[in-house]
Amino acid sequence: MSPRIAYIEKSFRADSLETIEHARRIIEEYEADGYTLTLRQLYYQFVARDLIPNRVKEYKRLGGLVNDARLAGLIDWEAIEDRTRNLESLPHWRDPAHIVASVARQFQVDRWNSQPYRVEVWIEKEALAGVFERVCDELDVPYLSCRGYTSQSEMWSAAQRLLGYHQQGQTPVILHFGDHDPSGIDMTRDISDRMEVFGAPVRVERLALNMDQVERWSPPPNPAKTTDSRFEGYLLRYGDESWELDALEPRTLAGLVRSRVMELVDVDAWEEADREIRDGRTMLREASGRWNELTEWLEGGS
Repeated sequence: MSPRIAYIEKSFRADSLETIEHARRIIEEYEADGYTLTLRQLYYQFVARDLIPNRVKEYKRLGGLVNDARLAGLIDWEAIEDRTRNLESLPHWRDPAHIVASVARQFQVDRWNSQPYRVEVWIEKEALAGVFERVCDELDVPYLSCRGYTSQSEMWSAAQRLLGYHQQGQTPVILHFGDHDPSGIDMTRDISDRMEVFGAPVRVERLALNMDQVERWSPPPNPAKTTDSRFEGYLLRYGDESWELDALEPRTLAGLVRSRVMELVDVDAWEEADREIRDGRTMLREASGRWNELTEWLEGGS
């Protein structure tokens, strides 16, 4: 459980306390599954559970209430995260044995070297990267936060990388996740077209958000932006409503990645790579545990 630390004294109305209690229950539910929510994801859970209407003023109200509740010690400080701002620093270790022990936990071989496909996950929104991080790390799949339309520099670099996989005899696959709105839909097309321009034979698959998923999971709708240059085409095909990827539950998004990736995997080659990883980690752990002996041997040989 994350810390609840009060910095101010504040009295809340009965309806606000009820909202705070709902927030705490949703947060604890997701913490039990190992996920930390953004404020926007928490908001969509409120909307999906018919606790509040899907309106901008309700989002702002919930944000203000969560902020006050954290300051008053009613909601855990680590329960809501901002995935767009992070402090970067160098790692540190107590001694060489400590770094070897750390490396043992991190040791990987490239599971995809012996696979027929090379898979990457591309996400429209940086704020959702944390949702995908765990499942992508589990499956050894690289993931990219596109931040909307991918920059020309990043697209060219990606095309060179994926072209290299193709030249090694593998089929590159991009699993794309974006909002179901005029631009979000078009971004999948844009990735495919620009990969073709750069000569990279890549299979681009839009895993979410698609209309069949909207019909299945019923995420809260928003008005599609009429100012978007792609609105008219979207209106003819889908109507005047749009849906955000954030509204899907993290476990649902992770499940989409896991299911599709495992459909593409050669299981025998995957399990062989897993054995190599286990053996390598065991060897490094043994080296860390016998570091004094190894140091004496090195010093004796110098």
